Order: sequence, then C-alpha cells, then structure tokens
Amino acid sequence: MKIVVDAMGGDHAPGVVIEGSLLAVKEYDLEVVLVGDQPKIEAFLKKAKYTGSKISVQHASEVIEMCESAATSVRRKRNSSIVLGVNLVKEGKADAFFSAGNTGAVVCAGTLGLGLLPGIERPGIGIITPTLKGNSLIIDVGANIDPKPTQLLQYGIMADAYCKNILNKANPTVGLLNIGEEEKKGTEFIREAYELLEKSKLNFIGNVEGRDLFTGKCDIIICDGFVGNVALKVSESAAEAMQTFLKRHLLSSIWGKIGLIFMIPSLKRFKKEIDYAEYGGALLLGVNGVVIIGHGRSNKRAIKNAVRVAKEEI
Repeated sequence: MKIVVDAMGGDHAPGVVIEGSLLAVKEYDLEVVLVGDQPKIEAFLKKAKYTGSKISVQHASEVIEMCESAATSVRRKRNSSIVLGVNLVKEGKADAFFSAGNTGAVVCAGTLGLGLLPGIERPGIGIITPTLKGNSLIIDVGANIDPKPTQLLQYGIMADAYCKNILNKANPTVGLLNIGEEEKKGTEFIREAYELLEKSKLNFIGNVEGRDLFTGKCDIIICDGFVGNVALKVSESAAEAMQTFLKRHLLSSIWGKIGLIFMIPSLKRFKKEIDYAEYGGALLLGVNGVVIIGHGRSNKRAIKNAVRVAKEEI
C-alpha cells in the first residue's frame, strides 16, 4: 500500500509533514511517497537519520500557496506538489493522496485529475467528529459553498456508504442541518433538500440544529460547504477556548492547583477526545480515488493519523 503525501502542504511544512510521515511508516504497514522540494525533503530525512526503504521522494518544482486561487493555480502549476501527487494516484502508482495544503486546490486537483464517481455532480468534504454517543460524519465542510439540493442528497448517499463500510454502522441515521427541527423551516434551498432526503431510501430523521452537532442525535449531518465550514471553525475555536478557560480557573487558586494534580489523567483523556489531530484528516468524498485533506496547522500527530485514515479508506 502506497500513500502520497504533499510534503509542502500546511503551515509547518515540510518539517512537520515529514515527521508525521516517519511516524506513519513506523506504526502502519505502508509506504509513503513525499512530493515536494526534493533537496529540502532529503535534508530533513538525513537530519532525522532515516535510512529505511518505506519512504521515497518525488520532486515537485512548484508549490500552491494557501492564498492562491484554487482553479487557476491547479491549471497553471502543473508541477506543483498537489497536482503531481494526485497524478500519481491517477496513474496507478499510488493508492491515496493526502495534503494539508490549499484545500480548494486539493478539491480542484482531485476533481480534475481523478474525475467524479458516476452520479456525483460535486465532491464533498466530510469530517468525523466525536459526539456523546460515538462518532458522527458531517458533510460538506468546505468543498461546495453553493450546492444544489440534489447535491446534498448525493452527500447523504455517499456518507451513508462511508458509515456502513468504514464506521460499521448498519443503518446510519441522517439529519439535515437547519435553524429548526420543523419540516418547513429554513430557506427554499433547504426545504427542497429536505423533500429529496425524505423521499430517498436513506434513514432520514429530518432537520437537526446546531446544538445537535455533538449530541449524537444522528450518524450523518448534511449541510452546504459554507455552513459546514463555519460550524467546523466555531467548534474548533470553542474547544480551544474551553481548554484555556479551564486551565485559567484551575491555576487561579492554590486549591485549583492542588486539584489539577489529581485531574491531569482525566484532562489528558479529555484533550485527546476533542483534539482534531486524533482524527487526522477530512475525506473528499465523490472523487474516483482516495483523497484526504488535512488541517493547515496540522502537527506531526495529525499528519500520522491522516495517513492512517487514508489506509482505512483504501
């Protein structure tokens, strides 16, 4: 099994990406192809004293920066790490592609390079999130900010297949993210999507609200990419703020500091459960191949777990 990793993608590339890849090949039975600036990559591997055979390097002379236009950069920078990495999967030289770089560029390159699955009009980014009752899948969180109602139905169908085959949920429940639970709530676009989901063979339970993102009310939450991305970023911010608030108050008194000593094991488990790095990467569902998208500020643990997610999808 061979997974292509965009060595130049992310806020801390290529160092952190290479460190995460080294952890992945050590822990999992797979090979990694690092795509990017070959001299820089080889210098990091030499510094890490890596002499194994599970990591190879594919040179890419260009990098698509975070601030660049997705479609334009993919077409103009044919020798970028993202485009070359996707092409390795397209040509059958690798089984999956992962990048923590420009999300739009990864979506565009994946769509143009690998094509879409039959019946799918637009790909969607799905993320696995922890809830009070296990894990849920939210789709879309940023690939398509202006979808059609039929495309939300397609997201539901793909998410249903993913939950059945990867998460081992026999009959996953599906909810549509809305401003209220009532059938007639929301915009005309949302109401049309509701009708399509209700008439489908999916286990559709109706509308769910923002407060249900982490309650485990349903296994799959469907939304457009704009709403999903905002919900994702708010959730990340809330989790980080909560940890800061908790630390601030515990350290504000002598009794809090004493109590903290006994709470450390529980706090570590809590942090691990809500840490995005534990879940690795998001799934680009709908393209004809395995593509995983990472957070721009992914650390080495997040990179390692994203490679694990790619292996699971393969």
